Amino acid sequence: MKIPELLAPAGSLTMLETALAFGATAIYAGQPRYSLRVRNNDFGDIDVLKQGIDTAHAKGARFFLVSNIFPHGNKIRHYIDNMAPVIALKPDAMIMSDPGLIMMVRETWPEMEIHLSVQSNTVNSAAVKFWQKVGLKRIILSRELSLDQVEEIRQACPDMELEVFVHGALCIAYSGRCLLSGYFNHRDANQGSCTNSCRWDYKTQKGVVDASGDVLTQQAAAEREQEAIERSPEANQVYMIEESQREGSYMPIEEDEHGTYVMNSKDLRAIEHVKRLVEIGVDSLKIEGRTKSPYYVARTVQSYRRAIDDAVAGRDLDPALLGQLEGLANRGYTSGFFQRHTPEATQNYLRGYSESGRSLYVGDAVAFDAARGLMQVNVRNRFAVGDWLEIIHPAGNADVLLSAMENVDGAAMTVAPGSGHTVWLPLPESAVGAFVARYVNPPETLSS
Repeated sequence: MKIPELLAPAGSLTMLETALAFGATAIYAGQPRYSLRVRNNDFGDIDVLKQGIDTAHAKGARFFLVSNIFPHGNKIRHYIDNMAPVIALKPDAMIMSDPGLIMMVRETWPEMEIHLSVQSNTVNSAAVKFWQKVGLKRIILSRELSLDQVEEIRQACPDMELEVFVHGALCIAYSGRCLLSGYFNHRDANQGSCTNSCRWDYKTQKGVVDASGDVLTQQAAAEREQEAIERSPEANQVYMIEESQREGSYMPIEEDEHGTYVMNSKDLRAIEHVKRLVEIGVDSLKIEGRTKSPYYVARTVQSYRRAIDDAVAGRDLDPALLGQLEGLANRGYTSGFFQRHTPEATQNYLRGYSESGRSLYVGDAVAFDAARGLMQVNVRNRFAVGDWLEIIHPAGNADVLLSAMENVDGAAMTVAPGSGHTVWLPLPESAVGAFVARYVNPPETLSS
């Protein structure tokens, strides 16, 4: 089988270098002014961008420059002038969505390879063929497609490169075309400054509003709730909403101590579908997350690298990879639209392995003291002597039962309190540069 490209995000040089070290074969990054990621983005500096492109090329990887905003008039006036020094750095392709900008680039730099952004919402083979006639090299398919629909497009367009997202945040709007952020606080998601308004804490500040629109006091709301419970004990159960045109399809209104969430999408995790995507012949599997951490990109790239290699070799998915991804900060996982109806047996299978072996990022192994035989670890989160630690390194991972710990003065300690502390651990010199994670639920193979 053809080995698909593993495309990783980068918002900084550290993320870029980490992604390459853990197995990415291509990187995508963009300048804040013309891509959809303004915050946590160091590539607005042309020197940093040059270093990123040169580093990727030196490692034999490709670098794709994201320029996928839908610009208003003031941004197109100087676009070509601003992009000239960037194009001179020789990125391997540009990721674009706006037809006007695509036309301008095609006219000015006809040799520049262009990939169509997911923002353009390509969902059928006719659209793929249209963009192919325009001269584009690759289509990043919309996230709203099933595996069967991806395969249908692949069969209808065999000579066009196709790319799909397999991991990362999902929007509640169609492939990211959302107006909430712009409406609420004038920060336009389609200009790169999305405030993730769909994930805000929505709750009524003045009280509960009844069906007539009247605001109830806290006491009145409590009395009305009690009356409802007395009328029907089921009123104390989970509340559901039903869309008027989809009778019988219910969505829960979830609430915890932090607030109520209606629009908050789960995150995409499609590692269980990598084998099918490889069999379909998708050219590139893409990880979302340019504003995330180096640890995030290390974990995701390492996991999907293994999944791709196993799929190409004809091996099934290693369930342990699900647990590794579960340890990343997430809003719960979904396979998105790839599989419309997940069999119950598959759901149980995935959840069981997600819970077992889950680990949390706790530190960075930065230097080895040969005289003491100890590793300097910069602490990110709390861990303690007696914990099982996972050492995550490009050369391979290892599990260690932490038996001792020293502070910066060499005194024994039992707990690393949290971020900002430095400790010394009995780890091998080969662990320099590794990320350190703590197992939340150590696999039985470790604890037995």
